[in-house]
Amino acid sequence: MPNKFYEKIYAKLKEVPKGKITTYKILAKAINSKAYRAIGTALKKNPYSPIVPCHRVVRSNKNVGGFAKSSKKKIEMLKKEGIKIKNNKVQNFEKVLYKFNI
Repeated sequence: MPNKFYEKIYAKLKEVPKGKITTYKILAKAINSKAYRAIGTALKKNPYSPIVPCHRVVRSNKNVGGFAKSSKKKIEMLKKEGIKIKNNKVQNFEKVLYKFNI
């Protein structure tokens, strides 16, 4: 059973719509935390995937980053949603970036 911190992350992440991505840093800020690595751990342990779309969280440098199932699977999932990826980097980053209403 996920702890309260993880549940807070999962609840917020469900706001990210299909065809958009967010970053670990933006997600952390949205839940009022600076625990970026802990967010990565929570996403890796996400028991609600794909309902909680952890594949939509990428690094601030536009790199796709890791994924519990594999980076290749993450890229496939993002491409299916219309996100363009080239050399493991999100293309049109600002255009597809989702920022939470804080």
